[in-house]
Amino acid sequence: MSPHSAGRRRVRRSVATGLPLAVLASLAAAYPASAGPHHQREPEVVRTATLGEIPLGTFSNGLLPGTVADDRGVDLGGIGSDIYPAGRKDEFWTVTDRGPNGQIKVDGAKRRTFPVAGFDPAIVKIKVTGETVKVLDAIPITTRSGKAVTGLSNQASRDEAPYDFNARQPLAFNPNGLDTEGIVRASDGGFWLVDEYGPSLVRVSSTGKVLTRYVPKGLNLEGADYPVVEALPSILLNRKINRGFEGLALMPGGDLVMAVQSPLSLPDQDAGEESLTTRLLRFSPKKRAVTAEYAYRFDPVGVVDPGEDDTSELKISSVVAIGREELLVEERTDKAARVHRVRLERSSDILGDRWDDAATSPSLEELDDPSAAGVPVLGKRLVADFGTVEGVPGKIEGIALVDDRTLALINDNDFGMTDGTGAFDAQGRLVDSGIETQVTYVRLPRGI
Repeated sequence: MSPHSAGRRRVRRSVATGLPLAVLASLAAAYPASAGPHHQREPEVVRTATLGEIPLGTFSNGLLPGTVADDRGVDLGGIGSDIYPAGRKDEFWTVTDRGPNGQIKVDGAKRRTFPVAGFDPAIVKIKVTGETVKVLDAIPITTRSGKAVTGLSNQASRDEAPYDFNARQPLAFNPNGLDTEGIVRASDGGFWLVDEYGPSLVRVSSTGKVLTRYVPKGLNLEGADYPVVEALPSILLNRKINRGFEGLALMPGGDLVMAVQSPLSLPDQDAGEESLTTRLLRFSPKKRAVTAEYAYRFDPVGVVDPGEDDTSELKISSVVAIGREELLVEERTDKAARVHRVRLERSSDILGDRWDDAATSPSLEELDDPSAAGVPVLGKRLVADFGTVEGVPGKIEGIALVDDRTLALINDNDFGMTDGTGAFDAQGRLVDSGIETQVTYVRLPRGI
């Protein structure tokens, strides 16, 4: 797909959204507040749209013929890994994750299943029309030779072993595989994505071809059919399984900010499960290097999700640029989500400090009070608590700015998958969870 040309005429754009001011004005007119700013005291849902049923085999084979032999009754879903404005009213870019997957316990151990192993992650352009989410376009993510990257695990030493739908037949690891999560559009029409496996930052062309995959130093990923560059801090090798990079923001100056979904497993898994401190990293596409790192502190899990007491359920799923040095950061569990406004202060940069040394004891993740230990934790201010807003679905993974007071939220429906042996019937067909992919517009009581 070719990028849009701006021509010679200078277009005034919003710093917060990157959209032309004229477009923002039309959006504001399209979604007026139901009451004046002094009367609306809480966020409220003003619009909900649902993705229709599209057989996954039909979708995938339409992009790369022959990739899916049997979709096992699964429909297109999982496009809610992130959402990014496409420049026109009600249009967005989204990205799928690694595809339908689940867990089944066999002989007391959980196995990761990939019931549609041929599925290829895709960039999907959608439009919200009335109560329907329509697919306008889709771009398969491919290797240098044009083959599907697939969503399969990369390395036996680091990732969960992949199995078929009933967890009986092992599948081959694939170094090309990507578990894509965040997406932003580059100025040349290509895209930046983040991935959970590496974790990695991935540059793809406008046609979806992987141009470069940036991974942590020391990952030693061999056999990929695209360039792999070890440019990220090696401390990221300690990411929790299935909890790599989840959020991605494009700053107005061109830098990227990546969020590690959960605290690193430092010095071990137990410490990571109990920690409230995760990390944001700033990447310069010009320098092709990480230029800053920040400590981000979650709220207690019972604050984010009242009634939940498992700290490991906390995750960052979305980060959105709202100014030169400011972000919206979403903290969530599968049932609730809260969004904070965060400023990236230069004084908060910990890149290269002892906290990037895996031998440091106690680790950053072990500190009950990082500030008391001299760690400059990012300050934050609550913008919205979606757990208290009627009509917001669970597992919100993507957030986009519609206008200064409206956010578009998208959920991950996991392709209708559930864990356990009941995910498929006796004929190997999906027993759908009934959870649908939805785009939900939430109006805030005041401007961001």
